[in-house]
Amino acid sequence: MASSFDPNNVDLSTADPAQVVCYLSASGNNYNGHLGARISSIFVILAVSTAATFFPVVARRIPSLKIPLYVYLFARYFGTGVIVATAFVHLLDPAYAEIGPNTCVGMTGNWASYSWPPAIALTSTIVVFLMDFGAELYVESKYGVTKVDAGATIVQGGHASAEEAQTTSNREISSGKVAAWDVEKLDSAEAERSFRQQIAALLILEFGVIFHSVIIGLNLGVVGDEFATLYPVLVFHQSFEGLGIGARMSAIPFKHKSWMPWILCLAYGLTTPISIAIGLGVRTTYNPNSNTANIVSGVLNATSAGILLYTGLVELLARDFLFGPHRTKDRKQLTFMIVCTLLGTGIMALVGKWA
Repeated sequence: MASSFDPNNVDLSTADPAQVVCYLSASGNNYNGHLGARISSIFVILAVSTAATFFPVVARRIPSLKIPLYVYLFARYFGTGVIVATAFVHLLDPAYAEIGPNTCVGMTGNWASYSWPPAIALTSTIVVFLMDFGAELYVESKYGVTKVDAGATIVQGGHASAEEAQTTSNREISSGKVAAWDVEKLDSAEAERSFRQQIAALLILEFGVIFHSVIIGLNLGVVGDEFATLYPVLVFHQSFEGLGIGARMSAIPFKHKSWMPWILCLAYGLTTPISIAIGLGVRTTYNPNSNTANIVSGVLNATSAGILLYTGLVELLARDFLFGPHRTKDRKQLTFMIVCTLLGTGIMALVGKWA
């Protein structure tokens, strides 16, 4: 597009705006040295972001540490706010800057026919919703329960027929008792359903965040003069996101000896350092502002934005504050949770000024 464009001889009345934009946004590899500092960022971000991710899980799973409740609540709900702000400020906005209508990509070819960032984010949001809904239907069909008028519970797929269960429940209720086998299966079914739903939501959330972490890791390895600013900002950025991942993980009732939460925490902690190392490996050849890089980054950012929008607003805010059956009635604690959420949102949105 820009190959025939002469910036020294431009007639604004006839010039193609796309050529002007593509020329102004074009740049090559901006790597400017500081290899030692870039290598140090691998280890600093690895240590700090991994520690932040592990903290809520450790606080919840190792009671002997006696970490105060309000410290844990801060980590959990500050992390919730971080996830919501990440979706809007750190993913959707960069997607517009990379493939939006006013960019070189967005003004050329089929990319110019539609505003793709919101369309991609909308698509990923709907896909995650359908996956979540499908998973819930599957779990209900396998472990679900049906309430009967008498107040007893028939476990679907059990050995007793509906009529037998109803007769049994009526007989037990009339004598002031509830059938023990009915109660046990209900508790097991509900626990299994809740666990599977939370695991699915967590994996979707981590998938979206890891996409984002790969991109910023690559960019930190090759970025030019802004490296000095980007380095410390990304330390906070990755730590806050890690806190959100760990906080959500800490709320899931894994089995006591399960290694899954530790593996998932470590997977997040390793993603950005590995990406920085890859960026350093291609530091003299990778051009983060090329059309190809912008398309890949823009699509991934928009996709991740949709995932985190659904997860942050539905799985975190709505379920914890609006529809959570076990939400605390302690107004002081509720106020603290809300303040932490707003604080996480505000600080992560502010970090977006630099990264």
